[in-house]
Order: sequence, then C-alpha cells, then structure tokens
Amino acid sequence: MREHHQPTVRARRIRFALCGCALLIASALAFFAWQNFYPVQVSEGWRYSVAHDRLPKVASMIPMADGTLILSQELDHGQGSIVQIAPNGSQKTLLNNLSKPDGMIAVRGGWVYSQEAEGAVVRYFKDGVSTDLFTGQKVQGLWDDGEYLYAIEDRKGDGRLLRYRWSDGALETIRDHLDEAESVTRCSDGRMLYTEKEKGVVRQLTNDGADPVVLADLNQPTYLLCDQRGLWISEDATHRARLLLLDSQGRLQTVLSFLKAPQMLTPTPKGTYLFAEGGRDRILEITPPGGDALSLPGRDPTQAN
Repeated sequence: MREHHQPTVRARRIRFALCGCALLIASALAFFAWQNFYPVQVSEGWRYSVAHDRLPKVASMIPMADGTLILSQELDHGQGSIVQIAPNGSQKTLLNNLSKPDGMIAVRGGWVYSQEAEGAVVRYFKDGVSTDLFTGQKVQGLWDDGEYLYAIEDRKGDGRLLRYRWSDGALETIRDHLDEAESVTRCSDGRMLYTEKEKGVVRQLTNDGADPVVLADLNQPTYLLCDQRGLWISEDATHRARLLLLDSQGRLQTVLSFLKAPQMLTPTPKGTYLFAEGGRDRILEITPPGGDALSLPGRDPTQAN
C-alpha cells in the first residue's frame, strides 16, 4: 500500500483559511494600533506641545490670569471631578463625586459647571461654595452673556437649548428635539451657533426657528469657539478627529488632525490655546504662526458659503 505524505486538499484549505484569518486579525490589530499611536499632525506654521498629561478624560478648562488652570475630568458614576492645577504643576481637587462634569464657563467671579447625566443640576461655584441653578438632562455646553446663561443637552433626538435668566432664575426652553447637541457659543456679531454631533453640522440660531446649517459634513462636531481668527470646531471622534478653523475669509483649514476624542479649546492670556484631548488624557498647548495677528479683518466666518 502506498503511503500518502502530502497533505490532503482539505487539509491545505484549512491551513490556508487559518493563515488568512491570522493575517486578517493581525492587520486589524495593526490598524487599531496605528489609529491609537499615530502622532497628532499639525498644519504648517502652527505648533503644539503637551502642556499637561495623565489627566483622565479631561474635558473643559478655564485658564486663570495667574497661570492657574481649572479643568473637569469627565468620568461617570460619581467618579468625575473638577481639579485645579497651580503654575508650579501641583494639583488640588476642588469638587468630586460628579458624574461626567463636562461644560464649564467663567462667570460672575466664579464659574458654572454642568454634568452630562440625566437629571443633573447645573451649578455655580464661587469661593468654595456650589449653588444649584437648574436641573437639566445630560447638559453639556454652556454659554453666558451676562444676562442669560445658555445650556445645551446632549440627547439623541430629544435635546434642548435652555436659557436661564440670572436676575430671577427663570428657565425657558428655546429649542427642543435636538440631536446630540453638545456646544453653544456666540460670535462677535451676535450670532449664536450650536452643534448637532450625530448629524455632523453646525447651526445658527435664528428668530424664525429655521436654524440654517452654516457648516456640514463634519465628523462628530462637539466644541465651538468664536474668536478673532474665526470659528473653531473640534470633532469628538474616537480616532482621526480634527481641530478645524473657519477663518474670516470663509476658508476651512485643519489645524490639528489624528486627534483622539478632543474636547474644549480655550485661549490663554499669553496668546496660545489650550486644547483638551480627552481620549489621550492630556492637554495640548497650541501656538499660532509667528506674526499672525489676532484681529483679522473680513466678514464673519459663519457667513461663508
């Protein structure tokens, strides 16, 4: 009887299939590793550095004139906190036992903070004391104009834009049925803008309620900031997110890319920006191109076609 030393056709097919699966798994792992560890890319002329790291889920920040930084750590189930970092780098917890503290804004000699949890209270903090203002449902973004405090809810299809009047505590809903609205801001000409993350759009709040789209096709837009350079948009994507700038001439540029779940951008007293990259537990400091004046002439960037 002749012995068969060569593998059967079936055995070869099984071997090829196993090799193919192994290659597919290795490729997938390599792709995910690439997404996680590929360095942040920066637009020509701009620079960035890591200002602070090892800050789990950093979300919002308030830079103080003396160099102190107040920040929120957006952890859930009572694990969140608001932390102060002194100019020498030392840290102090100001508030703890919070659930996803997200929005923060300096106002009236203190600051207001929100918690992105169902039924959480928006609070005003000053001189070590927190005062309840109103209850929301997953409140994230905040904006204040002195007379009113605006708060927006991050809910699927059922979010609201709320307006709280400081003088008497009256609260009204000025928009509802929003889809994952995460940020609200006002530009220098008085136009108010907000994001709908899932739809990938930035909208303008208008008196007739039409709220036209001023920027679309974004990858999970979250935080908005208007300043003299234009309209800034950060994308809250887990991988390959961007920091975008729509300038005064209507040109959209990518300032940073390959970010991981970035959140708030805020200017500092020294002319740079701090940028919370929550997915990598750190804060970046962004330096504009040399000689780039802050006051840029031209039309409002939200009017760009």
